[in-house]
Amino acid sequence: MRNKIVIILAVMLTLIFGRMLYSHINKANADKKRNTTPAVTVDIVQSENVRRQFETTARVVAKYRVDVLARIDGYLTKSYFKEGDFVKAGQVLFEIEPQEYIYATDRAKANMDNIQSQADYYNKQLARYAELVKQDYIAKSEYDNILAQKNAYSAQVESARSAYNDAKRNLGYTKVKAPVDGRIGIINVTVGNYVTTAIGPLTTINSSNPMYVTFPIESKDYAELTNIDKSENVNREVEFIFSSGEKYLSRGIQDFHDNKIDENTGTITLRATFDNPQDRLIQGDFGKAIIYSNNKEALPIVPQSATMENQEGLFIYVLDEKNLPRISYIKTMGTSGTNWIVSDGVNIGDRIVTTGVQKVIPGSQIRIVKSVQTENTSEKKEGLLVKLFRKIKNMIINREK
Repeated sequence: MRNKIVIILAVMLTLIFGRMLYSHINKANADKKRNTTPAVTVDIVQSENVRRQFETTARVVAKYRVDVLARIDGYLTKSYFKEGDFVKAGQVLFEIEPQEYIYATDRAKANMDNIQSQADYYNKQLARYAELVKQDYIAKSEYDNILAQKNAYSAQVESARSAYNDAKRNLGYTKVKAPVDGRIGIINVTVGNYVTTAIGPLTTINSSNPMYVTFPIESKDYAELTNIDKSENVNREVEFIFSSGEKYLSRGIQDFHDNKIDENTGTITLRATFDNPQDRLIQGDFGKAIIYSNNKEALPIVPQSATMENQEGLFIYVLDEKNLPRISYIKTMGTSGTNWIVSDGVNIGDRIVTTGVQKVIPGSQIRIVKSVQTENTSEKKEGLLVKLFRKIKNMIINREK
């Protein structure tokens, strides 16, 4: 009888241990599968109302860029400025030897005065002959002759006056003056050289305040910008960033857009006006421009922790209808707190992986949990319970023995 009880107990223990071993193997396989399927959290992409911004290359252009030219021929005898000086409109910059033009002016003046005196004489004669004709003291033909002389000299006076004025104009050109306010450039022709009207610029003046910044924007971006602001003819804020990465101290206003799209580049040129009191903006400088929409638009936002980066750029994992992750590269336009503001690559309402992204393989199964941290903690607790159960079971078996 005792042997039967022992056999029964042995069978029961064998069954118990077999069941435990089977459960342990199943759990080990499940744990292995769970360990190969990454646990992640998933959130729905939210939105935020923000001002759109578009970034592009830009160039600084002077509002006025004027070549200073010689308008007469002659020797350059003086210069009245230093290269790089700020000059005012009307300020004398150069002198071309004036003596020849003084003589020409004097000759033109003398000739005009001589003809004017002849014209005055015939004017007086005409008045006398008019009285004599009335009294029939002279023939009408004599009066007509004096009238013709008077008209001829009157015409010559106008011609001589024009010649005199032209001579004075040329004399004035011996003083080469600044046509606009601005900063003067390098002297291309130095004192002592003979200059002509065909020699080219003596120097160049660039206005310095305000300054223009011109920049091209893709036609689709411009269409999007005008759609947001409901109009093309609006002024928008623009930032300028130097090639060094430094941002210019104040924002400008975009107040001009070209009337055509470039066929080769598919872009349209815009222009912004910037105050430049400290001469930081210099003609010809290159950098970047950021133009902002006036109105706000709802844009997707994603946590910065949900993004990764490779050689192709910044990306996130978006879930498809089968809950499989796929890579989606995104374009950002700034941050809002700990979130990226996304301009392209994801839509509001998409489901994205927010934590556990490092273990995700595109197109492979994932395990969606409420919290990766909670999941890991639960697994640790489960492991402790299994160990505790085994310990209690061993104690019971040892006590029965």
